Amino acid sequence: MFKKPPYGSKIAPSCAYCLYGSPAADPKMVLCRQKGVVSPYFSCRKFRYDPLLRVPRRQVLPHYDPKDFSLED
Repeated sequence: MFKKPPYGSKIAPSCAYCLYGSPAADPKMVLCRQKGVVSPYFSCRKFRYDPLLRVPRRQVLPHYDPKDFSLED
């Protein structure tokens, strides 16, 4: 049967996290083995997703008060 992709099927192709892309000296560019120097948002037909290149978004942690952790009222 068909396997479900481990990271979802709605991943928009982007050279920033492609198997063939690597970061360039300029943070606004990516070095692609197939196409050369391209924009990080560019994608070609050779796109292969590499989950290790993906940078997760930072989550904002809630601020707690010391009273939240005390057992007294």
